Amino acid sequence: MLFSEIGLGPEVLRAVEDAGYSQPTPIQEKAIPWVLQGRDVLGCAQTGTGKTASFTLPMIDILASGRARARMPRSLILEPTRELAAQVAENFEVYGKYHKLNMALLIGGESFGDQIKKLERGVDVLIATPGRMMDLFDRGNILLSDIKILVIDEADRMLDMGFIPDIERIVGLLPKMRQTLFFSATMPPEIRRLADAFLMNPREITVAPPASPAATVTQAVAMVRGEDKREALRHLLRTEDVKNAFIFCNRKRDVALLHQSLTKHGFNAGALHGDMVQSKRTETLEQFRQGEIALLCCSDVAARGIDIAGVSHVFNFDVPHHADDYVHRIGRTGRAGKTGRAFMLATPDDSRTLGAIEKLIGREIPRIMIDGLETPDMSEGEGDGGRRRRGGRSDSAAKVGSRRRGGSRSDAASEPPREVQAEAATVAEETVEARRPERPERSERPERQDRPERGGRDRDRNRNRDTRGETREGGRSEGSRNDTRPPRQDDRGEPRRRWRDEDDGPTVIGFGDDVPAFMLRVARPVARTVPPETFDGSDTPEA
Repeated sequence: MLFSEIGLGPEVLRAVEDAGYSQPTPIQEKAIPWVLQGRDVLGCAQTGTGKTASFTLPMIDILASGRARARMPRSLILEPTRELAAQVAENFEVYGKYHKLNMALLIGGESFGDQIKKLERGVDVLIATPGRMMDLFDRGNILLSDIKILVIDEADRMLDMGFIPDIERIVGLLPKMRQTLFFSATMPPEIRRLADAFLMNPREITVAPPASPAATVTQAVAMVRGEDKREALRHLLRTEDVKNAFIFCNRKRDVALLHQSLTKHGFNAGALHGDMVQSKRTETLEQFRQGEIALLCCSDVAARGIDIAGVSHVFNFDVPHHADDYVHRIGRTGRAGKTGRAFMLATPDDSRTLGAIEKLIGREIPRIMIDGLETPDMSEGEGDGGRRRRGGRSDSAAKVGSRRRGGSRSDAASEPPREVQAEAATVAEETVEARRPERPERSERPERQDRPERGGRDRDRNRNRDTRGETREGGRSEGSRNDTRPPRQDDRGEPRRRWRDEDDGPTVIGFGDDVPAFMLRVARPVARTVPPETFDGSDTPEA
């Protein structure tokens, strides 16, 4: 089937032909007609099959008629990463060059002012990441009441990155009458639940088993020890015919360290991860696309949707934590029917994760050996499935630390059994307890007055105690330093005196020995009341 047979307009067909495409992919062939009819679509296809064009092409045709208003976009496309959003924007520029459609790209790391200016002029297509989208909405720069088409792309990646609450809030702000297109490479139960909530009587399209790698990608895994992974990677880069390659790490810190290591050994490498500023990320990706950088060390930020033609290899320096991520990583090669090669470096601690990947793809990944490196026994990591020891170090890490302290690999591996270690620890504890001097009983300890005088603050404290003078009855010192001050006075100018039991009453509870002055005043006399029958007018009671 040709693009001209699926109902697209002449301007879109002309742009597709200029881009060099004549036949649609299976997902495009099945999805585009339903999108043109205005139906909700739930599309599930493996990475690299052309999902982006399956919604951009019909959207351009639908939005060709109509006019955008200020701050009221007519369509919204949500993407999980900045790179994927920028790539979708590039596709709109290529396929919509014969249409006068305005587009705005809202991603983090870019100026708010430029994005707000585009929104005020009115946009037909709004491409955004959820975070920046909600920032501008909360500022009052976007009105979502005129959205006619909503596209949620890479929904499973949205789930992994924690964007689902933002997606639910955004969908709640949109009009009820709209067309929703939902695309994902995998279909876990959470994504199925969201699709049921967002879509109305959707047309479900599945062109390949979920989370299945492309058949054009040759896969292999090399079993190495953790300390040999960099050497194994360099061996593969030298022996393989590598034109350009993605090298994936699980952590951003490892991306930077691996990039430094490869550069030190003379490889033309770059780095890409989420902590880089957006301008640097865009520049690095463009250099890799143009061939100025041959090797790109990256995190999973580059594992979704980035379409760079002709990538020959993908190397998984770390086994991904989630089995689905393996399929997305190796999907960067072997795209559009081309062949590619994917290698993964696994350690004994990765045995359980490797098994999950093989269970997901439905077959075992072939094992290869690296010349000059020892192949470890994978059973070393099966007992605990890669669990860490107390203190966060794995078995392999403990062996590496032992070797760095001067021990050999055989010394680290030939540790005594745990029973022997426990018995030795018990004997050592008993020895320490036996050597500890016995403390005298409390009755045998010297009294306080017999102890030698200490220095420092204790000596000063004793000196102050000696100069206080004799102690009066009740435990208070007559010669304390309070006596050097003039006695405090009440509000009548008379010296305040202490309240004692022999005065007018017992000591007031709650004030200690000092009673406030207002409670020591003599109360004013109460007016004397004269009975009416004895009042002769000669004596007037006090007011």
